[in-house]
Amino acid sequence: MKITDITLDRLRLPLDPPLHAAWDPVPRRVFDATIVRVHTDDGLVGIGSGDTMDGFDAFRDLFVGQDPLAIARHVRAIETCTFHGGNYWPLEAALWDIAGQAAGLPVATLFGGTHDRVPAYASFCVPRPAPERVEVAHRVAEEGFRAAKIRIDRDRIDEGVATVAAVRDALGADFTIMVDLNQSWRMAGDTAPATDLAGTRRLVRRLAELDVFWVEEPLPYADTDGFRALRAENPGLRIAAGEMAHSVPEILDWISRDVLDVYQMDVVLSVGMSRARTLAELAMLRHRAFTPHSWTNGIGVLANLHVAAGVGGGPWFEFPYDPPDWTPARRDFPLVGGPVVGEDGAIAVPSAPGLGVELDEEAVQRWRIR
Repeated sequence: MKITDITLDRLRLPLDPPLHAAWDPVPRRVFDATIVRVHTDDGLVGIGSGDTMDGFDAFRDLFVGQDPLAIARHVRAIETCTFHGGNYWPLEAALWDIAGQAAGLPVATLFGGTHDRVPAYASFCVPRPAPERVEVAHRVAEEGFRAAKIRIDRDRIDEGVATVAAVRDALGADFTIMVDLNQSWRMAGDTAPATDLAGTRRLVRRLAELDVFWVEEPLPYADTDGFRALRAENPGLRIAAGEMAHSVPEILDWISRDVLDVYQMDVVLSVGMSRARTLAELAMLRHRAFTPHSWTNGIGVLANLHVAAGVGGGPWFEFPYDPPDWTPARRDFPLVGGPVVGEDGAIAVPSAPGLGVELDEEAVQRWRIR
């Protein structure tokens, strides 16, 4: 089997009303999705998505004509491309999609087949006043979720803590709450400094008193000593990070130095599926958790799910969902259906061979950037 072509569909969904995500310096008025299709002479077509794939046209010839199942070779090639261009991990997802189809198995089975479903948490994105956040938390709990993640704006810390406290009071001790501070990396143009270590230490102590399960990305990635200090000072609370860490040696160093409780490398944005599997297994061998970031579209959600379920990640899986602002209708606009969470609060691995992606070709045509 040979790769005959790699095609990209660049899609753009207008967001009206715009999305006021906590990490965006300006409201997001469009949601872009790049669909990667790897075509083969056997007729199998692999699908991936997640990052923008900007600049990939210059590297297409490194893959066309090659065996799509030689994924270790392709991972190394993508890493060399990353040095000179963008992050092309959606291509690896499409290759694993082909591998699963060729084997007649879900990709999660190829990655170890540990779980066929993983408990999901509703990953909120909009900073809301406490009454509104409680209302949304009640809604997702009624839909089956047993956990949710709340964002705290670094400029509105007291309001954020009050919101966490209100959700804890309203939903009780059995509902799991995570908190994301979004301090490890920045969107383009966001030059505001992160909260200093002293302020973050005070904030994390306050969150620990509210029985928060983990605090995510509380510090810039470079402050590994700060991460370790937060862990040492708050033994009943976990510290999570790594969703956009692109350096495998850096993450290996974090694991060896025991920097984090929860490793969150996104398989289509950070280090790819194969490398994430290796790093996840190393972290879990040290009794640390792997639960990847999955804030892209439904294809990226599925790619992360297959890796997490395959290696036995958990105990939670991120499901981007914050109604009415962020819903599957927006997130998965290029898809027929898309990943869903069941009444038991878990997300099931698709049983179809490959990643289980079904594109809505009419939506692809409608939203393609001409």
